[in-house]
Amino acid sequence: MNIAVTGSIATDHLMTFRGRFADSLVVEQLDKISLSFLADELQIRRGGVAANIAFGMAGLGLRPVLVGAVGEDFVDYRSWLERHGVDCTSVHVSGTRHTARFVCTTDEDMAQIATFYAGAMSEAREIELEPVARRVGGLDLVLVGANDPEGMRRHTQECLVRGIPFVADPSQQLAFADGPFIRRLIDGATYLFTNEYEAHLTEQKTGWSSGEILERVGTRVTTLGKEGAVIQRKGEPEIRVPVADEVKRADPTGVGDAFRAGYLTGLAWGLDARVCAELGSMLATYVIETVGTQEYVLYRSEFLQRFEASYGKESAALIEPHLSCRRS
Repeated sequence: MNIAVTGSIATDHLMTFRGRFADSLVVEQLDKISLSFLADELQIRRGGVAANIAFGMAGLGLRPVLVGAVGEDFVDYRSWLERHGVDCTSVHVSGTRHTARFVCTTDEDMAQIATFYAGAMSEAREIELEPVARRVGGLDLVLVGANDPEGMRRHTQECLVRGIPFVADPSQQLAFADGPFIRRLIDGATYLFTNEYEAHLTEQKTGWSSGEILERVGTRVTTLGKEGAVIQRKGEPEIRVPVADEVKRADPTGVGDAFRAGYLTGLAWGLDARVCAELGSMLATYVIETVGTQEYVLYRSEFLQRFEASYGKESAALIEPHLSCRRS
């Protein structure tokens, strides 16, 4: 199954604040907010939603096709991704802009304040998917992730015109997009991924109810933080999947991307929706246990043991024949 993952490719600058943002917020003065937080740790990591998702899929044994725009400073990052099994041939390299930057501060409650610089990502609108499909022998699924807005619109439209099933995953761009734009991104999607807040924002901005959205997408997958995830399909009972057991909580950045990586990998393996979500939740746990979105290492035996402990022998038996991460 050939899956193209489109979206941002970025460098993450991750800082930690030993306190609570909420303690410094005055509700009556939010229109005049001017705050500075003293961070006591800085980590510079590889990131971007498309690269994170592709990395996770490759870690589980797939070879996803990464599609996005970067600067000429992408050389080392490209080498890293290719070494870990990601197809980077279709990544567009800008001759004038730097690779995008994500700057994020996380407090003791795991709340986050972040800023994103688009840089070369703005050239994603120049990428056509048809040459990508020809190169790999056809595309079975395209994830349209947070990216240059015009690039997202173009990829969505091309999927609709060419009849390529696609995943609508607007995530961070929902805060900036208006209703008509969001409606264009999700109408006709095979899957719609959001977190719980983004789900409410989608309904608020589009003016569509949850039921009306289900009329327009095949499957709606919503992550619920510590409550796990819910899968909704028209005319079928919803499926709820709890989070996997975690060892520690280090940093939540990239957890949603890992969930998507696991879910899409399950689809490629032909698994049902529940096991796809279980796989996504297990992979997300590895990310929350590390600082950085691509710093985790998967070992086959350990992964299976942890997966079985969280979701049982039957689910573990379904993923075992497919799992091809490191053995030791």
